[in-house]
Amino acid sequence: MPLSDDHNSDSESSRLSESTATSSDSEYSRQSFNSDSSSKPSSPASSPPKMITFDELMAAARNLTNLTLAHEIAVNANFCLKHEDLPQNSFAGTVKQIVHKAFWDHLESELNEDPPEYEHAIKLFEEIKEILLSFLTPGANRIQNQICEVLDTDLIRQQAEHNAVDIHGLANYVINTMGKLCAPIRDNDIKQLKATDNIIELLRQIFRVLDLMKMDMANYAIQNLRPYLQRNLVDYERTKFQEILEETPSALDLTTEWIKESIQDELSSTSDESSSSPGADSSSKRTISPTLVLNNGYLKLLQWNYHKTIPETLITDEARLQELREKLKQLQIIACVCLITNNMVGAAIVDVPDFAEQLKRISLPLLEGMNKKTFDLKEALDAIGVQICSKVNRSLTEKGLPTLDEEMQSNLMGQIAHIVEENNPVCSLIDKRIQFFLRSLLALPSFQKSMPTMPGGLSVIQTEMELVGSQYASIVNFNKQVYGPFYANILRKLLFRETPMGKAEAETGTATATS
Repeated sequence: MPLSDDHNSDSESSRLSESTATSSDSEYSRQSFNSDSSSKPSSPASSPPKMITFDELMAAARNLTNLTLAHEIAVNANFCLKHEDLPQNSFAGTVKQIVHKAFWDHLESELNEDPPEYEHAIKLFEEIKEILLSFLTPGANRIQNQICEVLDTDLIRQQAEHNAVDIHGLANYVINTMGKLCAPIRDNDIKQLKATDNIIELLRQIFRVLDLMKMDMANYAIQNLRPYLQRNLVDYERTKFQEILEETPSALDLTTEWIKESIQDELSSTSDESSSSPGADSSSKRTISPTLVLNNGYLKLLQWNYHKTIPETLITDEARLQELREKLKQLQIIACVCLITNNMVGAAIVDVPDFAEQLKRISLPLLEGMNKKTFDLKEALDAIGVQICSKVNRSLTEKGLPTLDEEMQSNLMGQIAHIVEENNPVCSLIDKRIQFFLRSLLALPSFQKSMPTMPGGLSVIQTEMELVGSQYASIVNFNKQVYGPFYANILRKLLFRETPMGKAEAETGTATATS
């Protein structure tokens, strides 16, 4: 049964994503996750373990490709296809260049024969005709008939037998037709074609511009498809993922492991709290919040080691999550630099307008490219320390105050350089505050547009944090909408498998009565 036709599963997933703001979270969790899956025809189905054939594997791969492409088109307004040439110094680029040169040289030698040999040229015009016809919209009968009439390969072959083929005339017709069909951005390319005299170079360039026009046509189709995908993306992605799950039953293994790790983290946290509170309930596994488990799992993605495979349900957003992780790391270091500088010399420069902003402007350029393997964070922090000391000294001089002595400068630069060390106390403090902000953000209802209060020490990066937080919350809320029913099944099995059915039903009834 296609999930797109399933209203119950839509309801369950929307409750999963919206429940983050409810005060009765544990009551909701019992009601949503404790019921028997057999009573829910809307729940995503997973097949029993079986051997997967090659054809089934390829079908699943095609579904994943379609799902990923549709997701990228819908959520990335800048997504488009681009024509990229192979690097000339690469092996593939060299092979392509040699093969193409051999083809065009052979064509030139055929046309220079006496009488000329036109067979390969005719095949090129046949291919050009098919490409031009592919650009036409339904109903463009007049130009379609004209293209078929002028580029009639049977007629051209008859002309070739009598050595009466007008290659230049055919090429000029093709160029004029391309000018009528191309996007305005290709007008200059058409002008260059008209100015080319050598027939071999002209044919070569015609195919180059036709390739560009095919790319333009594909991007035009993507642009027209985007609004439809945005309106129907939740149902489309959920249906496609269900098809993948039916083809490959193991398609939720990594997701299950990700949720399981989040449950273990939450149980450890609950255990620590219980040990400090003698009267706490020891049956924490039964009262653990599914929404909290999911939110903690989403938070872990911002500290994910991306050499490790990401959960299957988040593959489509892997690049965006990785980019957000790198941006957060950059913002964390900037906040650390500002906090260290303020603690050491804050009293002296407290009256300097926008001093924290100036420190941020110093740090940002030196932290660009942190995600690259060649980036040396220690070297960047040393450079930041030197520039910060210079900036502080200039500000002190402008106020008529003595500059920092060598010991003070060495101490300031040393503390900034130590940010890179594991378990650095300043870095740990800032990280906890960033995590608190993001956790608070995920706890807001998805329809609420306002941001939670920014924790102390993060005011210098508030604008950037709110932008990152908005992008992050958008990814999370959409992911919950699409995959909520799949997460519900996994959480039901992991959290409530030990709960007796009768007791579960009683607790569900109690939760309903109190909500």
